[in-house]
Amino acid sequence: MPTGASDTAEARDVGPGGPEGESSGRNRKRAALAVLPFLAIGVGNVVLILFQGLEPLWGFLILPPVLFCSMLAYLVFSTNFLEGRT
Repeated sequence: MPTGASDTAEARDVGPGGPEGESSGRNRKRAALAVLPFLAIGVGNVVLILFQGLEPLWGFLILPPVLFCSMLAYLVFSTNFLEGRT
């Protein structure tokens, strides 16, 4: 029966993500960092369209797909949906 540091390390690992409470916060942060550049590019495109003098309708037609795709990407990264696929 092993004793020492390995016993305490095994006792601390509760969930699939490592120590208790760490996995959910880390996944949300990772998801936000992964999605933020794409969201910024999409919103930046909408702003450029609006400042170029085109009708505001064109800018707001582009915004819903950008937000929808960003939301889907956030859900995929935050729930580890792609983990374990080879």
